[in-house]
Amino acid sequence: MFAELIWVLPFILLLSSIAILPLAQKHWWEKNFPFVSLGLGLVVVFHYLIQLKNSESLIHTGLEYFSFIALIGSLFVVSGGIHINVKGEATPLANCIFLFIAAAFANLLGTTGASMVFIRPWLRMNKYRLTAFHIVFFIFIVSNIGGGLTPIGDPPLFLGYLKGVPFFWVLENVWLIWMIAIGILLAIFFILDSSNFKKAPRKIREKETAKEEEWQFSGGHNVFFLMMIMGAVFINQPPFLREAIMILAAFLSHKTTPRFVYERNGFNFAPIKEVAILFAGIFATMIPALEWLEHYAAELGLKHVGQFYWGSGILSSVLDNAPTYLNFLSAAIGLFVHPVHGVLPTDQEGVRLLLMSHPNYIRAISVGSVFFGAVTYIGNGPNFLVKSIADQSKVKTPTFFGYFFKYSLPILIPIFFVVWFFFFRG
Repeated sequence: MFAELIWVLPFILLLSSIAILPLAQKHWWEKNFPFVSLGLGLVVVFHYLIQLKNSESLIHTGLEYFSFIALIGSLFVVSGGIHINVKGEATPLANCIFLFIAAAFANLLGTTGASMVFIRPWLRMNKYRLTAFHIVFFIFIVSNIGGGLTPIGDPPLFLGYLKGVPFFWVLENVWLIWMIAIGILLAIFFILDSSNFKKAPRKIREKETAKEEEWQFSGGHNVFFLMMIMGAVFINQPPFLREAIMILAAFLSHKTTPRFVYERNGFNFAPIKEVAILFAGIFATMIPALEWLEHYAAELGLKHVGQFYWGSGILSSVLDNAPTYLNFLSAAIGLFVHPVHGVLPTDQEGVRLLLMSHPNYIRAISVGSVFFGAVTYIGNGPNFLVKSIADQSKVKTPTFFGYFFKYSLPILIPIFFVVWFFFFRG
C-alpha cells in the first residue's frame, strides 16, 4: 500500500519547486521552470509507459489536460478581448459589490471565465492602491467559492451533473453555505480595504468617492464567443468536438478583436504559456497520487460526512479537484449503495440512491472540492492564471507560502471550520 507512494515524490518535488524556487532563486526559476515541470512529468510518463506498460492512464490524463487547457486557454483569449474601463469605482463598498457580482457570474461563466473577464477591470479600478490582498480575495471569491452553485461554475460540479446529480440540486442544497462563506469573506475584505482606503492620499480618496463614475465596454462581440465556449462545455460526443469549438471561438475572437482593445488590457500570451507548462507537469505527476487514492480510499477508514468534507477539500487544494471529487463520490457510493442480487448499480443509479439515502455526503464532497481550491495557487486553474496576470501588471503578489500562511490559513481555514461545524459535523 505505502510502497507505491514513492512515485508520488515527483509530484511533491514539483509542488515544492513551485513554492520555494520563485522565492529563493527567482531569476533561475523564471528561466528554467519549463525544464523542471516537464522534466518531473517525464519521469512519471517513463514509469507508466516503460515500466508499468500502462499507457491507458497516460492517455486518459493527456485527454483531461487537453480539455483543461482548451477551456482555460480559450477563455483567456476571448476575455482578453473584452475591455471594461472603470473610473472612480474603487471605494471599499463598491469593491465588495463588484466582487459579489463577479462571484454570481462565476456560476454562469465558470470560475475561469469570470476570473478572466473581471480580473483586468479589478486591477484597473484599484490601481492607485492595489495590494496583495486585493488579488488574494479575488482568487478566494471569484476564482473558487463563487462558482459553487451550478455545474457550470466549477469542473467537479459539472462531473457530478454528468454522473446524475440534477442541475439545480447543488444550488438548492449549497446556497446557504455559499452565502455564509461569501458573506464572511466580503466582511473581512471590507475591513481590510477600508483600512487600506484610509491610508490612500487624500486626493485619491476624494477622486474615488466623487460621482465621476464611468464605465466603458469594448469588444462586446466577444460575449458571443464566451457563450459559445460555455455551450461547448456540455458537448460530450463526438470526441474533441467540444475542444474544437473552444479553440475555434478563441481563434475567431483573436482575429476579430481590434488591436487597441488588447493594448488597453495589456494582453499577451505569457500568463497562459506559464500555466500550460506548469499544469502539464502537475497533471502528469499527480497520476500516481490519484490512482493511489482511488485504490485505497476504502482502506483509509472514510465513514463520516466530515471526513469526506475535509478529505475532498484538503486533496483538492493540491490535486486536481475534478478527479478528487469523482474518487470521493465513488467512495461514498461504495459505502452506502450495495449490490442488488449481486449486481452493482450504474454510476447514475448509484448517485440517485445516494441522493435518496445520504445526500449530505454529496453536499460535503461538492463544497469541499470547490471551496478548498482557494487554499493554494495550484488548487484551481484560474488561481495561477490570475496570479500570472497580476504579475504581468507589476502587482506584488504573495509567494506560494505567503499566500497560504498569511491568507489561506488565518482566513479560509476558520471559515471552512465554521462550515464543517454547522453542516458536516454530524
